[in-house]
Amino acid sequence: MIEVRSLHKRFGDHTALKDVDLDVARGEVVVVIGPSGSGKSTLCRCLNRLETPDSGVIRFDGADLPAEGRALARLRADVGMVFQSFNLFQHKTVLENLTLAPTRVRGTSRAEAERNARELLDRVGIGEQADKLPAQLSGGQQQRAAIARALAMRPKAMLFDEPTSALDPEMVGEVLDVMTGLARDGMTMVVVTHEMGFARQVADRVVFMADGEVVETGEPSAFFDSPPRTGPGTSWPRSSATSGTAVILRRAGHGAPPEKG
Repeated sequence: MIEVRSLHKRFGDHTALKDVDLDVARGEVVVVIGPSGSGKSTLCRCLNRLETPDSGVIRFDGADLPAEGRALARLRADVGMVFQSFNLFQHKTVLENLTLAPTRVRGTSRAEAERNARELLDRVGIGEQADKLPAQLSGGQQQRAAIARALAMRPKAMLFDEPTSALDPEMVGEVLDVMTGLARDGMTMVVVTHEMGFARQVADRVVFMADGEVVETGEPSAFFDSPPRTGPGTSWPRSSATSGTAVILRRAGHGAPPEKG
């Protein structure tokens, strides 16, 4: 469904993406991990042209990604995106946040849009919050509302750019549960995250990035349970990591984290 070939992106003197290739099949969940600054979020944002790549090819559903105009707007309607910071309209209720795009972009009637919105809010477990403003919700509830808003457009694929990084630890699980449910329902997903448990349990494939490049890709079991292919001390197993940071540092060749005394 998503094809990326030889993608390059620079920000001034900094090269964010270098010759990146990626394939995501229909119904596949691909989790992208790596150290900070490795290009994960830039890649995710390039997939619906929130960032414009300098060169390379991106195809969605067999067609080249449009550069601008109505064709790009139609593409964005088919590719939902969830950000770190929720990006809900603070002056509108949760229900209004969900009905705005379907009525304006899809031409859905208000009655149908509201019915679908309430069903989605029930699905993500916050149906009772429909008439509240985002500021009246917890961070986890706001992120679930953001996921429901993206789903309200009936997208063919979903992009998640570190959707739990701005949440308090106790709220992370409720958002990951919603995402796990989407994966089980067959949604095509590209997820940038540091949540290694989610990657291990839900991903069909893990993509590891470092310094703007795809360093390795593979099934979660092979990625987490086998030692790195390169770098010093390759006998250290990923399964012994106690955090996402440990896995990422080891993968990037910085060595295992020190043991706690």
